Amino acid sequence: MRHTVFCVLSVLITIVLALVSLRYVTDFWLLSFVYSFQLHLSLICAVGAVIALFFKRHWYGFLMLAVATFLNIHGIIMLHEFAGRTPTEGAPRLFRLMSFNIENDNFENGERIADAILASGADVVDIMEAEPVFAQLQRLQQLYPYRIGCDASATCDTLVLSKRPFGRQEIRDIGELWKQRLVSASIDFDGMPVDFLFPHLSKPYFDDFQADELQDLAALTQVHTGALVVAGDFNSSILAPTIQHFLRGTGLSTAFPEPTTWPVAAGPFGISIDHIFARLPLLIRSTSRLDDSFGSNHYGLVSDFVRQ
Repeated sequence: MRHTVFCVLSVLITIVLALVSLRYVTDFWLLSFVYSFQLHLSLICAVGAVIALFFKRHWYGFLMLAVATFLNIHGIIMLHEFAGRTPTEGAPRLFRLMSFNIENDNFENGERIADAILASGADVVDIMEAEPVFAQLQRLQQLYPYRIGCDASATCDTLVLSKRPFGRQEIRDIGELWKQRLVSASIDFDGMPVDFLFPHLSKPYFDDFQADELQDLAALTQVHTGALVVAGDFNSSILAPTIQHFLRGTGLSTAFPEPTTWPVAAGPFGISIDHIFARLPLLIRSTSRLDDSFGSNHYGLVSDFVRQ
């Protein structure tokens, strides 16, 4: 019986470890979702290996434990690779950004979400799947008089609100799957112009669409040579090879550790698929998660930015 349990656990653990380890060989889109859970899966496998060793002390159990430990440690190292520099203590805040995918059928919470936006203290707000707050726009406009999205000429997927006027604004397609899911804008903060890109990417298991969108997004970042913020729903964690390739090629960084945003039911044990990135001369002083998901399947994020 003990031998049988050991064999069953070994087979299951080996399959999972093999799938996660394929990240070092290929970034095949069908496995991208698995790669995002590298820390979770490797930790589960490590626990499983310990349980297997309880039933039978065998060299293969120790091998599984070693591989799972390596994958977990390397996952943490990869997350830390894209951590931004720590700002000087006491550096004044330049602006605050809120980014939140509120879920497009979350109409019963539209008013509460609008309340949270107004209370956030954010200077710029990026709302995705924004139709539930469409009825609240008049109230939001009292604090955020400048708006991109959710008007007669555009879909109501991405809504960007600002307390300051936009120097430039554009809604454009990204990739080939969805339309009008990237907002590009610039805002002047006390003499410092900041460019913003607000993407809403496809899910990683929708063929190669997300990888194509990231290529388009990377090309757009090269157009902006100054202070840059890229924020939105990427539907993948930084552990996904496609996201890592994007970050390495653009010089963007993020807060470490990133707050987890999905799935909501997992709370702090979920993964970070919503991101706020910055490029010098901007630094992220802090990124925090909203305490409430307000009925969405994502948690929202709030980041404070300072000058380098």
